[in-house]
Amino acid sequence: MSEPRPQQPRPTESTPPETFAQPWEARSDVRITDVRAIVTAPEGIPLVVIKIETSDDGLHGLGCATFTQRWQAVVAYLEHVRRLLIGRYPGDIEDLLRLVRFSAYWREGPVGNNVLSGVDMALWDIAGKRAGAPVYELFGGRVRAAADVYLHAGGSTVEETADEARELMASGLRHVRIQTGQPGIGHYGAPPTADRYTWAKTPTGWRAEEYLRRTPALFARMRETLGEEVELLHDVHSRLTPKTAVLLARSLEEYRPFFLEDVLAPEFWDRLPAVRDASPVPIAVGELATSASDAARLIRTHAVDFIRCHLSDIGGVTAGRRLAVLADLEGVRTAWHSPGDASPVAVAAAVALDVTSPAFGIQEGHVYNEATHEIFPGMIDIVDGWLTPSDAPGWGVEIDERAAARFPAGFSGHDAWAAGVRAPDGALVAP
Repeated sequence: MSEPRPQQPRPTESTPPETFAQPWEARSDVRITDVRAIVTAPEGIPLVVIKIETSDDGLHGLGCATFTQRWQAVVAYLEHVRRLLIGRYPGDIEDLLRLVRFSAYWREGPVGNNVLSGVDMALWDIAGKRAGAPVYELFGGRVRAAADVYLHAGGSTVEETADEARELMASGLRHVRIQTGQPGIGHYGAPPTADRYTWAKTPTGWRAEEYLRRTPALFARMRETLGEEVELLHDVHSRLTPKTAVLLARSLEEYRPFFLEDVLAPEFWDRLPAVRDASPVPIAVGELATSASDAARLIRTHAVDFIRCHLSDIGGVTAGRRLAVLADLEGVRTAWHSPGDASPVAVAAAVALDVTSPAFGIQEGHVYNEATHEIFPGMIDIVDGWLTPSDAPGWGVEIDERAAARFPAGFSGHDAWAAGVRAPDGALVAP
């Protein structure tokens, strides 16, 4: 990893301070005094946390703005947003979010919506702390005790995947995502096999035909080995065409997948309604949505059975709450994206939505290392396959900035991986 970069001077402020002053009289004199980004990578995955500080001594909020692959752009974007927030009353969450979103003129994309997400979560954290209550109570309180979780099992062979799945089930998991390898680094969620395509221009290339052959065999073996009680999930990672997505879904019907994730790339989402109609198994999509508007279209057009967004990329929990309400009205369930590139703050936010929304379906989980626990005291852990929200005010998660500084972020390793994901003829494949 690279050494921490020195702080760059902030842009010169030439706008009169009254331009962004509080637009109406607030019921309290508490004001935002600073907004800054904290970047850390305790697992080698850059995480971006926005911290909003206030005029009340010790009162601050944390929000996740993680865009692992382009985290430096998020940090730079925050400098443009900072002056919009300083001096404002933190309780006007909706107005502040609209200001951040609309002021850039161009909107509805990553980076800007990552910053919006971090600001959103941090303001809700402050709201909970001021109320002396967990954020989920501000959302109306629980409709369930905890969120059921799935974790990932992936091996270079089917047997290795089965071994990992059995370990997860032994720890209390009732839902397991299964992936297995094939030649090359291109396959997703599992290490590669030792095989090579000796005839290919790229011997370690990713081949759709091989994937379509191996995946039904994976499911058949998992059902034989693990039994019928466990729910099995699988991530296609946006690699198929509309027709081959339907072929895969039909080939897996007898093994009863809980869902197939990201069967099509975003460029082909207009075809998703037809794919979902033809699929005998549930379809989960939304990880690559970069705005709440994109995600809402997936729900409104009946393109998905599960909506599965990265809350740190679509506008935060305010956007997530709207999507959950829409999903409930349309008979769609939520499955928020939350692997290692979601910070523990984002996990707390996702679980607050999970336990307050009737549309909840399943929650993706991640087992964080000890360093992450040190950096984020109060973070919630998976216990017996459940994530239970903290009863502490706000999100219940803090950040130890001194510990965070020990794990500086470098460039994401995703770039190097993506550069090697090629077809047997050498053409790049969308990762």
